[in-house]
Amino acid sequence: MSENAARMTAIDARPAMFRNHPFGFILSVLLIAALGLGLLILLWWYLQTRSVRLRIDADQVHLERGLLSKSHVDLDIGQIRTVKVEQSFFNRIFRVGAIAIYTTGDNPEFRVTGLPDPLTIRDYIRRRREAIA
Repeated sequence: MSENAARMTAIDARPAMFRNHPFGFILSVLLIAALGLGLLILLWWYLQTRSVRLRIDADQVHLERGLLSKSHVDLDIGQIRTVKVEQSFFNRIFRVGAIAIYTTGDNPEFRVTGLPDPLTIRDYIRRRREAIA
């Protein structure tokens, strides 16, 4: 594999706002007109979604958390044992969900909620893991 192909990012995802909590989003918009409080809620929510970034390239999964202080987790796709996707009924309708990635042990290395198209992310990791093995 060439060095440029290894650097290309296949998936770059952040948690969704509306699709993750549509009723909360609508309520926040309604609160803007009523009290102005909705604007603060939406701003806080937006900053929370921008503070999480999941990137997957050819052979690594990168999770970055934080706005000012950063926390990074890098995993080789070959080390990943299980990718667990959790979706409620409404999550399935809006195509969002939570992803937990396990390497060894019973606790996940990390869990990210509200990601768009979590099944696509899971399937991509599976295909890459099979290609490496």
